[in-house]
This record gives sequence, C-alpha cells and structure tokens, in this order.
Amino acid sequence: MSKNQSYHAGPREMVSGGEWIYGRNPVEEVLAAGRRTVTEIVLPPPSENEDPQLERIRDEAHSRRIVIRGMDRTRLDKLTRNGHHQGFAIKTTGYPYVGFEEILRDAENDENATVVILDHLEDPQNVGSILRSACAVGVTGVIIPEDRACGITPAAVRASAGGSEYIKVAHVVNLPRAIKELKEAGFWVTALDFGEDARNYTDIDFSGRSALVVGAEGDGVSRLVRENCDFIASLPMPGGFESLNAGVATAVALYEILRQHSSPKTNKQRK
Repeated sequence: MSKNQSYHAGPREMVSGGEWIYGRNPVEEVLAAGRRTVTEIVLPPPSENEDPQLERIRDEAHSRRIVIRGMDRTRLDKLTRNGHHQGFAIKTTGYPYVGFEEILRDAENDENATVVILDHLEDPQNVGSILRSACAVGVTGVIIPEDRACGITPAAVRASAGGSEYIKVAHVVNLPRAIKELKEAGFWVTALDFGEDARNYTDIDFSGRSALVVGAEGDGVSRLVRENCDFIASLPMPGGFESLNAGVATAVALYEILRQHSSPKTNKQRK
C-alpha cells in the first residue's frame, strides 16, 4: 500500500472491542503520547494538498503499520455517538489509568508537586477541560473516584484536546482516605468552594506540594472531602454572577498555584 492510499473497510471488517477516540488533535496526541495500543484509524481521503497535521498523522500511522480506513460521515457519526470528530477517529485500548501509589511516588522527588482531585464530577466536558489545564501547567497527577464520576471517556479526551494522554490519572475508592495519604506525603489540600470559611484564592499559600479539590457540578465539594481539606478557596465574582463552571474555575486556580511555585517564597501564613 502506498503512502497516500487508504484501506476502505466494510461493516464486517471493523474490529470489535476497545474504544474510539475522535477529533484531529486527540487522534494526533494519542499517537504521539504512545500510551495506548492502537489497532486502526479512520482518516479523511488522501488529497494532493493535504494539510500538515493530516500528513503527520497519516505518516505516523503508516510507520507503525496501523490499518488506515475510510468511512462515510453517517457511519462515523454513529461510531463516535455524534461527537465532533472532524473526520478523524482512532481505535485504542481503554484509558491507561495509573495507581494512586504511582502519583505519590512521583511527588516524592518534587517539592512543588501539584495534584488535582475531582470530587464526583460527571460532565465529560468539565473533566476534559480540567485535564487540558492540568496538562498545560504540568500537574503531577489527577485523582478521581471510582463511582458516581465521569472517567476519562472519549468525550473527555476530545474536550481535553488530547491533553489527557500526557497526564497521569488514578482511580481511588475513597477520596477522604486519599486526601489523608496526600497530607501524610506533605501536601496541603485546598478545595474550591464557597462558605464563611472560604478565603480568596490568591490569599492561599500554595507553596510546596499542593492538592486542589474541585467539587461536582451543582453539589460542590462533598462534606467528608471538605472536612479533610486544609483550606477552602473561592474566586471573587464582583460581576454578581453565581459561579464559574468547574473547568474554568480550576484553570484559574491552577495558574495561581503555578505562579506561586514560580515566584520567590511567600510569607503568607498557612493557618
């Protein structure tokens, strides 16, 4: 098969199992990160003036001997559950979660380690947005509960623009217990929430190892999780609007953590 040829498969030839990641950037990042096993890829037909990104993806697929398939839009819409695929999809093994212990080990050698804890978020758009920001600022890892929460689904990968493929995510059974273990490992834990005990997020001392807790859409941070946090941080909203969505609020807080980690040591009091 030549470089610019695609293999057009019939319905019976599609391999079962695995999951389909879709969208230009997510497909490219799945290939670039190399954390998943890829079995096949769907790409737009070859053309004389192929754009550089599509050419890179096609070349990488050929070099790794990945089957390249063509597919009409109706079938691809169905395959991706009407996701915004842009004509790109890649079949892979499931998301490569890591153990919580691996994130703790990574933090041992990083005095500025940052961990994000998602307290039962269910919207894949928010989860993906948070993963994208976490990847951008170099977060050590993300922790999510095993139940009543959105995992790293294809929709979340799409929302992360592929950033999910470069960050370590761990499932845990019990978030309060995981928070206690983080504190034992030298982390200070801050939850994004409201209340009389909340302080402006810029008044929190994020120096050293920091864990940021993000509450569920609508419900916020759960009681047991909140009770185990060292600080409660809020974002000022002088415009009078009730709140930001979880993805935006997390990005704002993460960049404040990054700013403090990149600045001279603060004289703020922990308590």
